[in-house]
Amino acid sequence: MDTSDTPSVTVTAPQRLRVIKRTGDLVPFDAGKIAVAMRKAFLAVEGDNADAFSRVRDLAEQASAAIEQAFLRRLPDGGTVHIEDIQDQVELALMRAGEQKVARAYVLYREAHARARAEAGDIARPHPSLNVTLADGSTRPLDLGRIDTLVQDACAGLENVDPQRIVEESLKNLYDGVTVDGVSQALMMTARTLVEKEPNYTYVTARLLQDNLRREALSFLGIAEEATYQEMAELYRPAFLAYIERGIAFEQLDPALAEFDLERLGAALDHTRDSAFTYLGLQTLYDRYFLHRDEVRFELPQVMFMRVAMGLALNEDDREARAIEFYDLLSRFDYMASTPTLFNAGTVRSQLSSCYLTTVPDDLDGIYSAIRDNALLSKWAGGLGNDWTPVRALGAWIKGTNGRSQGVVPFLKVVNDTAVAVNQGGKRKGAVCAYLETWHLDIEEFLELRKNTGDDRRRTHDMNTANWVPDLFMKRVFEDAEWTLFSPSTCPDLHDLYGAAFERRYEEYEAMTRTGEITLFKRMPAKDLWRRMLSMLFETGHPWITFKDPCNLRSPQQHAGVVHSSNLCTEITLNTSADEVAVCNLGSINLAAHIIDGELDDAKLKRTVRTAVRMLDNVIDINYYAVPQARRANFRHRPVGLGIMGFQDALYAQDIAYASDAAVAFADRSMEQVSYHAIEASSDLAAERGRYESFDGSLWSQGILPIDSLEKLRLERGESYLDVDTSATLDWAALRDKIADQGMRNSNVMAIAPTATISNICGVSQSIEPTYQNLYVKSNLSGEFTVVNAHLVHDLKARGLWDEVMINDLKYYDGSVQPIERIPDELKTKYATAFEVEPKWLVEAAARRQKWLDQAQSLNLYIKGVSGKKLDVTYRMAWLRGLKTTYYLRALGATSVEKSTVERGTLNAVSNQAPGANAPAPQPPASEPRGVEDFLTGKAGSGSRAPSAGDLDELGCEACQ
Repeated sequence: MDTSDTPSVTVTAPQRLRVIKRTGDLVPFDAGKIAVAMRKAFLAVEGDNADAFSRVRDLAEQASAAIEQAFLRRLPDGGTVHIEDIQDQVELALMRAGEQKVARAYVLYREAHARARAEAGDIARPHPSLNVTLADGSTRPLDLGRIDTLVQDACAGLENVDPQRIVEESLKNLYDGVTVDGVSQALMMTARTLVEKEPNYTYVTARLLQDNLRREALSFLGIAEEATYQEMAELYRPAFLAYIERGIAFEQLDPALAEFDLERLGAALDHTRDSAFTYLGLQTLYDRYFLHRDEVRFELPQVMFMRVAMGLALNEDDREARAIEFYDLLSRFDYMASTPTLFNAGTVRSQLSSCYLTTVPDDLDGIYSAIRDNALLSKWAGGLGNDWTPVRALGAWIKGTNGRSQGVVPFLKVVNDTAVAVNQGGKRKGAVCAYLETWHLDIEEFLELRKNTGDDRRRTHDMNTANWVPDLFMKRVFEDAEWTLFSPSTCPDLHDLYGAAFERRYEEYEAMTRTGEITLFKRMPAKDLWRRMLSMLFETGHPWITFKDPCNLRSPQQHAGVVHSSNLCTEITLNTSADEVAVCNLGSINLAAHIIDGELDDAKLKRTVRTAVRMLDNVIDINYYAVPQARRANFRHRPVGLGIMGFQDALYAQDIAYASDAAVAFADRSMEQVSYHAIEASSDLAAERGRYESFDGSLWSQGILPIDSLEKLRLERGESYLDVDTSATLDWAALRDKIADQGMRNSNVMAIAPTATISNICGVSQSIEPTYQNLYVKSNLSGEFTVVNAHLVHDLKARGLWDEVMINDLKYYDGSVQPIERIPDELKTKYATAFEVEPKWLVEAAARRQKWLDQAQSLNLYIKGVSGKKLDVTYRMAWLRGLKTTYYLRALGATSVEKSTVERGTLNAVSNQAPGANAPAPQPPASEPRGVEDFLTGKAGSGSRAPSAGDLDELGCEACQ
């Protein structure tokens, strides 16, 4: 059964994959040997019979191919695997196939042979004379002293990590002639395998990765061939100076950066902050953020943060002091700018904004101009929200041709394909969301845009969609009344109306349908349309449900226009028109970094918020605008969107469960403080720099703050349709007085975005999300990463419960602690995962935040065991609690992490990825239709067909954060 001793059958893997045998010899990878080993294992248990042979042959072929592909995914550019790695994978394959008896026999066989080798003195040792191949093809002896230094540096200051184990295990994976990168890979791969046993190994792996980064950047910049962590204390400054010079020469960096006092800024770089990265965070920066030339990254982490800080300080009076202030905030992970800002700040094309919102007019020239604007904005890494409500419906009369309109849907197909073609400068997928109001006559076809069945010419598989729902529709649902659909060409003013004015005009149009003045319409029970909306949301994940009236009635800028839609991620609520493309600039406070000794540090939070608001305001003046309407809107209104991330980690640090009144109270209290300090910071900026142009007439100018605007919503909607807590703890009267005296620098100040990748960079939980799983593998464009809940591990260790059995139990139960009997109930409550938290807690916490926000929040709803009733109740509750928007509906997907043995040699013992967040799960085939009534009565099954939750990294929302 030992795969190293089995005869060769067929070499199927490319020759770039090689195997290190226990002797240290290097041989080609041969998948045929895997199949032979599995057949031997079966025959040893099952005996030689025809049925067993047939079953084993098919399984062995499939498993050997799968193992080969796993190694190729792990090492796409080639490399080496240890024989123990392969044998571990054979065990996994047998267990996945349900062949526990054979797997157990295989394990016992391996153990017996290991004992025999040990008794014979045949213990695996590194080759006695290993040489390393350099980039120029020359060789040199392996420097064991440097390896020890690298590993000791990587483990410094971390508890429960073993540098000697990393060195010993890594040496077993080396061979004579290994490349320099191969040595680094062996060290990182060894550390990565240990993450699930001890979360601190993620920091070890990241620090080992730093060696690669330093070697690549420093050699390119001509500073040094390589450097240790300690040496970077002296080398960061010259590297920074060389980087600025090279970057400008390459026409990548803004020449204005050379005008800074570079010596002063270089001296401010703190190499110790490199140690704060998790492996996922650092690998993400390397793969997607660092500047590169001919695929060589010549930017280092602290250099990148300083580049961003300089780019945001270009117009400051004391640029160096402000740049250092901004750098400190970013490099300490107290606050993180959005992805477009990290990409482009300080570069020659500083497109720093995250979100763009447009309104599409009802004429052919305007429609294609809007699509062109989409392409230009997407090119420079913007996420898009399009309001399509003005476009006339299917069957509406076209005056110019005396024909009939094809409606909105054919144009949306063009928008979809444009987003695919213009993929944000080649860095990320293009991302756009189309919004349509619920009274639009095309709404029923709009609901089905993401279905996998039907006419594909009327489907948009790559873009997002969202319902823009007026309060009147929700009232009709509650009252079980009728609802009428219109073409906007018949009633164009509905688009710009909201609240009581919308209700009055809508009812007038309904009366016209009864007198014959309007003939193009459709009447239906409101509940029928509501069921279809929920059904499509369940089946395809779209359209999202967002609410028009609270977005407008609580908007500070209702005097200057109308909010016609939200953005790609449903957190931005800004006015749009033919003349203005709304723009929002985003960044997020790391809430977890402001929990000190189990309490929210208000003084630190205030300092962070004030600097963050200043950075966001600077974006407006520095930003590159791809279309003039965006520049016009941004300079007139100056909106920014300061949000939060690490909410779940902040709860853990306070020993609070997400599903609790204490968590709801913390959501309220923390958001109140962020809101207060952000609004005050904007007002103080107004005193320093001047009020935004359209301030007069705004709610701010009337002394109406976000908390006060709830009363306006209550008056317009009706007392019985709003149930919101309005308590406060801070001195808001004093802040109103300050705004009356100083004004505001920004029309909008807050919005909670998804923080898809920037939370990875900071190593904290995303946005306001609950924990997805306590142990899983995150898969994104940077690879696969074992993620283990370090807070849980800490608590289990404190109780003496963290061991190999617990690790395997967590794998078996897909990261859930609920079925594990020996875990105390208080820990089960604290570490309940997203699908184990009742959605009412998500809504309640969101409602407490929403009262403090002048914009909205990206609120994902996790629902386990979806039923029509549960969806109905959840979304009605969201509306009654005054939420402005909701985002993805996530139902539990049918995926799991591996149930694996976890011993040496495995690169990622948990290698099944958590399910992708954006992609919908497989749809039912056309032969298995599922009606709306089946869904809403619970006959459609569980949520396994809904978009699965998990790794939130690859959402279109990444365009925002």
